[in-house]
Order: sequence, then structure tokens, then C-alpha cells
Amino acid sequence: MSAPVTRAEVEDFLYQEAELLDNWRLNEWEKLLTDDACYYIPPNDDLAGSHRTTLFIVADDRERIRQRIIRVLDPNCHAESPKSHLSRIIGNVRIVGVDGDFVTVTGNFVAHRYRRYERTGEYVGNFRYILKRHEGSFLIRERRMFLKSHELGSLGSVSFIL
Repeated sequence: MSAPVTRAEVEDFLYQEAELLDNWRLNEWEKLLTDDACYYIPPNDDLAGSHRTTLFIVADDRERIRQRIIRVLDPNCHAESPKSHLSRIIGNVRIVGVDGDFVTVTGNFVAHRYRRYERTGEYVGNFRYILKRHEGSFLIRERRMFLKSHELGSLGSVSFIL
């Protein structure tokens, strides 16, 4: 029987993840993923849609996540040259389900993006993670980000990992 998961443990993990992403430590972030991890950003007009039948902003399996990291860290990546300055705020974290070693977590986020010669970008939304307990911490099996904007064009590209 596994020990109960606390919100504080989940929050610490999410704060660690945010720090890695904000500081472009994507190779370290990738180690937080399970071998079958997936990363989704559904369109804001169909948040409950399936990536199999709806055009998602991001619908990455493990290999596509790996390729995204390689591309965005490449010094020739025009979308992130120079790299954006990022700052995430995570809040309202809740554990909404536990099934064996898997923990479903929801919460809110604000991701601020600062780029030279561009206005500040502010990405606001909710998230849902499926985490797998692993060696006293967690790994990410599914990462789903739900943007709250009415239209995405004014936000610019999501070339970084939201």
C-alpha cells in the first residue's frame, strides 16, 4: 500500500518543473517524463476534444517532445533567438484522483514571456497532469494545458514549452 500523496509534494514537483522550463533546462525537464509521456494544448474552442479528431495547438507524444526540445535548443532556432525570458506562476493545485501509482492533478497557471522587440506575452489557463509516482517523487505521464484566451493570434507563437 502506497503512502497518501500530499498536495505539498505535488506542488513542490510542479514548482521544480516550472523552474526547469523557465530557465531553459529542457534536457533536465525531459527526465521528468515517462517513456509514454504526452503533452497537449487543445484549441480553446474545444477543450474537451480529442487530438485524434480535433486540430490541437500541441499534440506531442514522447518522440515529438524530444524533437521539440532539440529544435528549440538549437542555436539556429529563429523563434527563440534570443531565448525568451519566462516566468510561471502555479496556483490552486488540487489532487483530483489517485489510481494506484497514478495521480491526477489540476491547477491554474500564468506564464509570462518577455522577448526582445516584442510586447510581453501572458499565457493564462488551467492544467491537468497525470503523474506517476517514482522514487519518492513523480514523473509526468500526461501534461495538458488549457489556455483561457479568446483568440490566440495576439499571443504570438508558443515556441517554448508552455
